[in-house]
Amino acid sequence: MTTAIPLDCKGLSCPMPIVKVSKAMKELESGQTLSVEATDPAFIPDIEAWTRKTGHILVHIESGDVQRAIIEKV
Repeated sequence: MTTAIPLDCKGLSCPMPIVKVSKAMKELESGQTLSVEATDPAFIPDIEAWTRKTGHILVHIESGDVQRAIIEKV
């Protein structure tokens, strides 16, 4: 498996982290992963809803001051 592509969304407020994730995912090939870091408190529920809606796979999620998500493109 290849290394996840990093995407820094720290300091961005809703909806910008999801906008950036959506744009970045369009650049990936199926099977590639995106590693996102965000500080927006709404990021975790937003990324969970976004992956359900788009069908991409939420591989890992981590909460904290900096939230992290790894998303696989389908």
